[in-house]
Amino acid sequence: MTLRIGFDMDGTLADFGRAFHEVEARLFGPAPGISEGYPEREEEAQAEALETPPIVQDRMEVSPSTPQDSRRRRSLIWKAIQATPDFWCTLHPIEADAVSRIHALMLLHKWEVFFITQRPYTSGDTVQRQTQKWLVDQGFDLPSVLVLGGTRGTAAAALRLSYHVDDSPQNCMDVISDSRARPVLIVPDTDEIGIASAHALGIGTAPTIGAGLDVLERATLAAANPSLFERLASMVGWW
Repeated sequence: MTLRIGFDMDGTLADFGRAFHEVEARLFGPAPGISEGYPEREEEAQAEALETPPIVQDRMEVSPSTPQDSRRRRSLIWKAIQATPDFWCTLHPIEADAVSRIHALMLLHKWEVFFITQRPYTSGDTVQRQTQKWLVDQGFDLPSVLVLGGTRGTAAAALRLSYHVDDSPQNCMDVISDSRARPVLIVPDTDEIGIASAHALGIGTAPTIGAGLDVLERATLAAANPSLFERLASMVGWW
């Protein structure tokens, strides 16, 4: 059976956090900053930011010392990001060979692969075309990129995914709730609470995208052997 696999982009394949903090340092200096959060939630955050009064771009006024200051600081960072032409093409990969390895495994095992994102717009090309260009540059030809407005679970169900790889626990919970796909959450080995919580919900885990690809390859090879698959599922946390 051909596996259909979805991959999240930011925090899973592309290092959005690094780019976010580079913009933050350029605007406000190298002082300790704010969490970059998940880009797919930014449109909602920007809508909330519109309800706050206009501010002057001053380092003292937008230091992240209070929740309100953090929201204002984040708003300014995102304005700079969205004004950057083809921002999504500029990101570094989290692991240098991850995308090219996905491509090689796709060809070897005849996977059907989908790259799924809810990135907000920026200046330049559409989000879909920016993401496609980035994936091609990383070694994946003819990438299928879906820019969504709904939940990952709804997308996983519509695409009939077998597996979905993501760094967001919420996205993985949505996949569990709304589809038959098995999620793989990318979570560091040091986050013992996060791993335990994921396993309690039936969400598989892997410490890196490379390790996640190891899991998917082993799942592919074990698909015809129920006992092997049961051992793998128990090990990664699917049950």
